[in-house]
Amino acid sequence: MNKTEILALLKKYQEGTLSDVDKDKLEAWYLHEALKSNKTLTEDELEKSYQHLKSKLPVYKETKVVKLWSRITVAASIVLLLGVSLFYMTESKEQKIQVVDKLDEVLPGGKKGILTLSNGKQIVLTDLSTKDTVAKEGEREEVIIKMNSKGIITYKITPNLSNIKSNSFNTLSTPVGGQYNIVLSDGTKVYLNAASSIKYPTHFNGKNRIVELEGEAYFEVVQDKNKPFIVKCAHQSIKVLGTHFNVHAYHNESVIKTTLLEGSVLITIKDQKTILKPGQQSNVLKKEDKVTVLEVDAENSVAWKNGRFKFDNTDIKTVMKQLERWYDIKVEYQGDVPNVSFSGGTFMNKNLSEVLKVLELSNIKFKREGKKVVVYP
Repeated sequence: MNKTEILALLKKYQEGTLSDVDKDKLEAWYLHEALKSNKTLTEDELEKSYQHLKSKLPVYKETKVVKLWSRITVAASIVLLLGVSLFYMTESKEQKIQVVDKLDEVLPGGKKGILTLSNGKQIVLTDLSTKDTVAKEGEREEVIIKMNSKGIITYKITPNLSNIKSNSFNTLSTPVGGQYNIVLSDGTKVYLNAASSIKYPTHFNGKNRIVELEGEAYFEVVQDKNKPFIVKCAHQSIKVLGTHFNVHAYHNESVIKTTLLEGSVLITIKDQKTILKPGQQSNVLKKEDKVTVLEVDAENSVAWKNGRFKFDNTDIKTVMKQLERWYDIKVEYQGDVPNVSFSGGTFMNKNLSEVLKVLELSNIKFKREGKKVVVYP
């Protein structure tokens, strides 16, 4: 049955005019919903759901529906858990019945990436099987791009052509709600966060290993004292020999953050040079080209790589920007929202509603309208 037919039956049920044939149809619908679900309820949950549904469907002739209620208790409860709410609206003394679907749950992001080759061809990585040869690059196809058993993009240089001088560039990008990992031709591992991109040569044949980043990425750079690794992004460059660090450089945020976990990095902004030590973070204000070095818990900055949201006295707008990028939502602020900060965290594989419940513990309220979240006091 479609929704219109179900509404008609429920309307008859409310009016007490449901025939035996229609009663059987309605009963079958409930039982069908139960069979489709894998939900398991306790007796207490069944009873509460039954009473709730019964209260929303007033019975005019109780004797005519006893059989129906006794047989659909489980199904009715399942329907409630599936998000089908039954309620009445009184308008101009006329009672109407509606079936309202629960707002579609907003699911977390996942592994999604797009690889753009030197010729402009784009490859959607999520459509590929593991261990596939993704593409070949170079005049003589000397660079082989593969996906390994873990779904990570890797680059391999043909041994007898390792001294070639020509080069080509690829770009790995992630959409909103996507993350992806890559191993560059020198063995450096790059973890790319949502709504980010990295441009890099298919093989490093110059004096430096240079990549360009927009967004956020965590690097585990293979050490090569003779060939520094340089990350270029808006307003700054980062030079390392071999180290682990995180760069947060989204174009729509006013601060670029570089956090060091191992080794050392040299931050260059115009004529300013700053060296970071493990556990330090440089904050660069784009408008002022000013560098501030802070002592931080570096693990908080890379929690996203390990599948967690982790906040350390983080303000509400910074938190919501993370949710926007991961859940592909739009956030709006309504009224005088308090300037609260959050500490703690939760897992990124949770649905949006679960994360919002955690944040609500800090006395912030949220209202969701589809993929829009309104924050209000």
